Amino acid sequence: QVRVVESGGGLVQAGGSLRLSCAASGSIRSVNAMGWYRQGPGLQRDLVATTTPTGNTGYADSVKGRFTISRDNVQNTVYLQMNNLKPEDTAVYYCNARVVLTTTLSLAEYEYWGQGTQVTVSS
Repeated sequence: QVRVVESGGGLVQAGGSLRLSCAASGSIRSVNAMGWYRQGPGLQRDLVATTTPTGNTGYADSVKGRFTISRDNVQNTVYLQMNNLKPEDTAVYYCNARVVLTTTLSLAEYEYWGQGTQVTVSS
């Protein structure tokens, strides 16, 4: 019913920048919070940044001042601009979207994940 697709990962040297994109499509009435999570090797999946439809944002302490999340509500797309990348930012980055569907009469929110995109930062 809903597809969430990330793009923009890759290999970059420490101090470099990358921009991740994520688009949600399908039976979408509205998209509430959208966010980015990451999972390093052998680690749990942790929140990186989130944003609401009104533009409120939240960040993990480890990325504050370096990463910026933004979204396009018309395109149901969220971006993550990552600057001054560090080797410890290496992880698979996952997009998360909380969606109200057109296929139900309720305003229940359903959570969808993308397939993940690898970000590798070399020292």
